[in-house]
Amino acid sequence: MQQPENHSIKIKRVYELPDQHDGRRILVDRLWPRGLTKEKAGIDLWLKDIAPSTELRKWFDHDPGRWEEFQDRYLVELKDNHEQIRLLKQELDKGIVTLVYAAKDEEHNQAIVIQENAWLFR
Repeated sequence: MQQPENHSIKIKRVYELPDQHDGRRILVDRLWPRGLTKEKAGIDLWLKDIAPSTELRKWFDHDPGRWEEFQDRYLVELKDNHEQIRLLKQELDKGIVTLVYAAKDEEHNQAIVIQENAWLFR
């Protein structure tokens, strides 16, 4: 994946096998990934309310042409989502966190927005 070595927030598709370097695996999708049990996905925590709103997710529809605007809109949602930010902050205080997501697009998804705006969680 594209995370720096010294970063405490990693990202990974939920369909990739969990490994010992993941730390706490947190699902950041509003919908549970198809075909996976909690055990198989290795999910420690599901922060579905940190995911983009249903309206924003449907509007974005993983269209790379909407990526820039999606990031801006989602960042506004994140900044107003104090409870979910607090919960993620608590997890980061414990150590390494891997945000997992189901989207096929590994370059345009909410986990990247969270990772790139990690200052929100410090």
